[in-house]
Amino acid sequence: MHSPSARVAAPTGTNLPMLVQHSLFRPLAALAILLLIDLFMIPGFFHLELKDGHLYGALIDIANRAAPLILAAIGMTLVIATRGIDISVGATVAISGTVAAMLIGGTMVMQNGTPAYVANTPMWLALAAAMGAALVCGAWNGALVAGLGLQPIVATLILMVAGRGLAQLLTDGQIITVYYQPFFFIGSGYLLGLPFSLFIVAAVFIVTALMLRRTALGLFIQSVGINPVAARLAGIRTAVLIFLVYVFCSACAGVAGLMITSNIKSADANNAGLLLELDAILAVTLGGTSLAGGKFSLAGSVVGALIIQTLTYTIYSIGLPPEVNMVVKSVVVFLVCVSQSPEFKNMWRRAFPARPKGNAS
Repeated sequence: MHSPSARVAAPTGTNLPMLVQHSLFRPLAALAILLLIDLFMIPGFFHLELKDGHLYGALIDIANRAAPLILAAIGMTLVIATRGIDISVGATVAISGTVAAMLIGGTMVMQNGTPAYVANTPMWLALAAAMGAALVCGAWNGALVAGLGLQPIVATLILMVAGRGLAQLLTDGQIITVYYQPFFFIGSGYLLGLPFSLFIVAAVFIVTALMLRRTALGLFIQSVGINPVAARLAGIRTAVLIFLVYVFCSACAGVAGLMITSNIKSADANNAGLLLELDAILAVTLGGTSLAGGKFSLAGSVVGALIIQTLTYTIYSIGLPPEVNMVVKSVVVFLVCVSQSPEFKNMWRRAFPARPKGNAS
């Protein structure tokens, strides 16, 4: 018969191991270490200041700049969870931003004797067209992967090259400047003292998380990622699911493109979203999503994106050359890939065998 003290004490010893084993422990620990380094190396890093009703500071700047990457990482999470990959995210960002900038533009007119810029096309229509272009990109990728059965990296490589080329053709290789003030609110506006981009990210994350948790969608995605053949035999329409996942990923990239274009007040088809897909993949893997599919963490991907942006901010702030950022990211990618390999996991288990759990008495 167990004593009362044993029953109370038994769970206490397991709290810490359970915390360490949580899927978010490693990414949150990595982010905490980076923030601790910034505390000592960057003066006033945690200082927040309220000016004109807007909150300013390094933490706000990191979160704001990470917003497009978080959106791309959310979409990429579901793609990787189904054993896929989408390396055309940057091209979709360029196309979305280019379409919006070309349609909105800005023409100066006189309003009540005061010069002001008006949009060439109603903004809602321009945003809808930009998102429509992003959805077409996702449908193209989904059709190649789910319909024709092409390897995801090959299928999305086509759009990665052709998509950015198409954006450059639309702009004739020039930077399209936007002069319409309301459009700037998407990427650089403030709401309730915080950047409006953070509210967009929060809305996308909450809706996606609810769809994954409150419906069977999350289970279906996990099943397809673990064993697509078994999932199909179980009655899951795997082709439709994979198609929709790629469409969703491009939709997230489309919103990120609008955010970036609004923030810089122009569409740069050459550089907008350049290498964003690689940062998104890195953020997803840092967050605990398995590259082999099946296991995924939406919240982990958000933390992974914050890690990348914090790392970039740290490198720039302490005066290191920008090239160091690329080297550090390469090392991180290498370590993540190695840690997820079966051989490494087997070596780790042999080196640190799990101890049998003792029974409380």
